Amino acid sequence: MSDQQHDFAVTGSAVEYDGAIVVLRVDDVTMPGGRSARREVVEHPGAVAVVALDDRQRVALIEQYRHPVGRRLWELPAGLLDSVGEAPVVAAQRELAEEVDLAAQRWEVLVDLALSPGFTDEALRVYLARELTSLPTAVRVDEEADIRFAWIPLDEAVAMALRGDIVNATAVAGILAAARVVEQGGSTRPVDVAWTDQPTAFDRRKAADSQVAQRGERD
Repeated sequence: MSDQQHDFAVTGSAVEYDGAIVVLRVDDVTMPGGRSARREVVEHPGAVAVVALDDRQRVALIEQYRHPVGRRLWELPAGLLDSVGEAPVVAAQRELAEEVDLAAQRWEVLVDLALSPGFTDEALRVYLARELTSLPTAVRVDEEADIRFAWIPLDEAVAMALRGDIVNATAVAGILAAARVVEQGGSTRPVDVAWTDQPTAFDRRKAADSQVAQRGERD
């Protein structure tokens, strides 16, 4: 094992697919020893999720249909960072309102996740939300119209994760982290703390595409 770290320089890059919520690019990357290897990378806008805890230490969970796995999963309220310039905590507040009709006075960063760094830059920030209040019921469409909402005691949510009833990685991480904070006094972070791995490539690409389209409309 070498003490000197290789820089894995990118010598070429091409977009293979440009979709609404993901971009697939292929990079040529220099390996240790000089060999070039191709690496497929899925660019993603990033996302946020919320562990909303009420004063009875219950967590707000939703059961939602997820088409790629073909079934309903227990999850945290969550959503994409798909509004340009929107702060992650503002996106989290919006998702909490839209999905479970809740607002919170107290917000903290719970955990940051790199969800599958072997092939995607998708990263997600999980917030802990407390001092909750109810909001008017939102109008929901498509998959969200089928959402089932439940208040689950935090210790039962932990048990659900450990026995495999909750398999969504974000939910598992958020629930276990929240249990640590509540039961053992684990630390949280302020909402404005730096997010090292927040994705940027997808937004830069979409912004550039938009500028090109606008120039084309003017020509």
